[in-house]
Amino acid sequence: MTESTKILLSEKDIPQAWYNIQADLPRPLPPVLHPVTLQPMGPDDLAPLFPMALIMQEVSRERYIEIPAPIRDIYRLWRPTPLIRARRLEKALDTPAHIYYKYEGVSPVGSHKPNTAVAQAFYNKEEGVQGLTTETGAGQWGSALAMACNFFNMECHVYMVKVSYYQKPYRRILMETFGADVTPSPSEKTNSGRAVLAENPDSPGSLGIAISEAVEAAATSGGKYKYSLGSVLNHVLMHQTVIGQEAMQQLELVGEYPDILVGCIGGGSNFGGFILPFARAKIVEGKPTRIIAVEPAACPSLTKGVYAYDYGDTVGIGPVAKMYTLGHTFVPAGIHAGGLRYHGMAPIVDELYDQGFIEAVAVHQRPVFQAAVDFARAEGIIPAPESAHAVKVVIDEALKAKQEGRQKVIAFNLSGHGHFDLQAYDEFLHGRLEDYEYPVERVREAMQHLPQVTLTA
Repeated sequence: MTESTKILLSEKDIPQAWYNIQADLPRPLPPVLHPVTLQPMGPDDLAPLFPMALIMQEVSRERYIEIPAPIRDIYRLWRPTPLIRARRLEKALDTPAHIYYKYEGVSPVGSHKPNTAVAQAFYNKEEGVQGLTTETGAGQWGSALAMACNFFNMECHVYMVKVSYYQKPYRRILMETFGADVTPSPSEKTNSGRAVLAENPDSPGSLGIAISEAVEAAATSGGKYKYSLGSVLNHVLMHQTVIGQEAMQQLELVGEYPDILVGCIGGGSNFGGFILPFARAKIVEGKPTRIIAVEPAACPSLTKGVYAYDYGDTVGIGPVAKMYTLGHTFVPAGIHAGGLRYHGMAPIVDELYDQGFIEAVAVHQRPVFQAAVDFARAEGIIPAPESAHAVKVVIDEALKAKQEGRQKVIAFNLSGHGHFDLQAYDEFLHGRLEDYEYPVERVREAMQHLPQVTLTA
């Protein structure tokens, strides 16, 4: 076994195709429903929002879908990303565990998000779309789409959750540098935003509200704009599987296979992109790998949510999907992991959880930031608050391995750096960061507002 710390691949090792787990799920995903009829949507129903190529990918059962050459050419700016053995963290923890992290923070905008942003911009440009509308929480997705739209000479209109818009001004500046228009959400620009502000003028916003605004802006544009989503949807998770495919190659190079995989979850894109190739091995080959999804205690979709049909947005104008949900009326606390504050979860992640292929845990933000600081002091990388959730559980599992005296292989996806999140670190380091646990009572209340779905044969 090699003693490498950084396991690198060459450009020729960039995956040639995305992996589509829908080909290997034991049962098909539940259908996506029309927000008005609450009956299954067809391609024509989705056409006002997405280009047909992405609609076809969304419902495809093909195992592999070829990555077009122009997308792979742009991927070469940062892919393949390194897999790094966290030897200094292992030593600090005095654990026999081997800890590896796939570092997506080397992308131009510092996260995993361009893996799908570039693909979505490409397919929209191919269809002649003038520009894209989207939402963003922490700003990582908005930054990625702004960059991708710039590469393809397209407009980009971003609705950024208001609390993050003011918490993270440098993300806004980054998006504007790429030419994007950034609006704090809820806003006066859309009927959806105006309705929320009429009820609560001081609304901090949520991803669900920002989605409503972005969907409305696209749907009422007369075809000039399409809508782009950075997580949740099947094609988005599929585009991210370049991460897991590379990680499998890299672990093979050092003769290791993970006993435990860990990733943070908000909508499911970085978690899915990292674990789905390994999940196939678990489903098809019976590999015993534990796969752990980590979410904030302030937004516990899997651990406290209900598996039911719900709107993907707050106002109820977007598609309805079956997912673990806290209710589309959910408005999160202003925790700093802005990318993990979505009320629902990717249908693919939901199905894997419901069928017992993955497990989930919810953690508070103060121990999360402590783990992030410990990781930074050992490895020299400041994690984004989202990825820090994974770091917390990785450290927990490594300490369990120490207690058990077992040499486990633990791998996780470090999906972004925290250079634009230093305000959050400042609050933690000076004792101003507070924990918040979402009450079960509020979940029960939100369930009263779920759409009443009765599928016809």
